[in-house]
Amino acid sequence: MSAWLISLEGTAAGHQMALALALLAAFLHAVFGALQKGRHDPWLSRGAIDGAYALMAAPFALFVVPWPEPHMWVIFSTAWAIHVGYKLLQAMAYTKGAYTVVYPVVRGTGPLFAVIGAGFLFGETFTTAQWIGVAVLLSGIFGLALYNLMFLEAARDTLGLALMLAVCTGLFVALYTTYDAYGIRATADPFTFLAWFFMIDGLTFPVIAALRYRSMINPPAPGPLLLRGLFGGLVAFFSFGSIMLATRLDKVGEAAVLRETSTVFAALIGWLVLKETVGPRRIALMGLIALGAVIVEVGG
Repeated sequence: MSAWLISLEGTAAGHQMALALALLAAFLHAVFGALQKGRHDPWLSRGAIDGAYALMAAPFALFVVPWPEPHMWVIFSTAWAIHVGYKLLQAMAYTKGAYTVVYPVVRGTGPLFAVIGAGFLFGETFTTAQWIGVAVLLSGIFGLALYNLMFLEAARDTLGLALMLAVCTGLFVALYTTYDAYGIRATADPFTFLAWFFMIDGLTFPVIAALRYRSMINPPAPGPLLLRGLFGGLVAFFSFGSIMLATRLDKVGEAAVLRETSTVFAALIGWLVLKETVGPRRIALMGLIALGAVIVEVGG
């Protein structure tokens, strides 16, 4: 499978595959965000999810995929540090603000800086039409966040701090998107990067979650939390794996922008699952996000 994927790099078929993978990652990333923000403490949810995907990745990393080349260990350690910073900020943002406020700001900040970073790191360029698409998409995302900020009643007292944390989290999203794209291109087999990344990345937050769990006066029952972690780990594999493969097959900037249609899925999940309010104005803003993604794709 690795040889087949590598053969698609830089081809029209590879472009179409990258498009499909980016949209799959968008949907799964919204599901993943809802899992972390849902009924359990975000720190505990993240620890359970990370622990699950580390355990699932370990057999593949150790016994299935080719062993990483020597230069990959520096890349893995840097990627680990970036992702720890991202997850710390994200957990703090989810603790302070409502999901439908925090998530759009995080996802809106990320693609803009990812496009800029991909230009510096990989020499990628966007056409004028694609930049218009980025502007339309971001207007929808930040418009959605502004609307939520104006009318949402939940967690108003900590909303300013939540938004600041969300912007910082978005910057880390851009950082890990571009750096991980560099990492998956630096090894001969893309699945080597994915398996070892998941195993290494999943080792930190279970420790943080365990310490938090022990300090709680009324900790939740471990069974449902671990089940959420198992499901979230599977979602993470396909979500992160899809976007990373998309960045290897085609432009990093395009994949990063298309993934942010996850904001549409997130709003729907917030409405249907988390019972957060969705009205016609927010539906119109979500339409802008989808339209911007279409313009970016067609404009290329």
